[in-house]
Amino acid sequence: MHTKVFTAHVPMGLADKIDQLAAHIERPRGWIVKQALTAWVGQEEERRQLTLEALADVLVGHYEMRYEITQEALVILRIWHTRERR
Repeated sequence: MHTKVFTAHVPMGLADKIDQLAAHIERPRGWIVKQALTAWVGQEEERRQLTLEALADVLVGHYEMRYEITQEALVILRIWHTRERR
């Protein structure tokens, strides 16, 4: 597997916690950081997928929305499922 080295500045408190965890579970600091980054990337990918699925539901008509348009933005006031009583 090809790898790439990242360098990041982290607050001392966080660095100390990572070092303590590494010592406690007898793993290298890099292993802990890799696990944390892998978990975070997975969460962000899932969040993106869920957002896209929710937007698709709105676009295909499963939801209705009430909104107003201002000079700066589209403001969504309420979203409801088409089967929900209003």
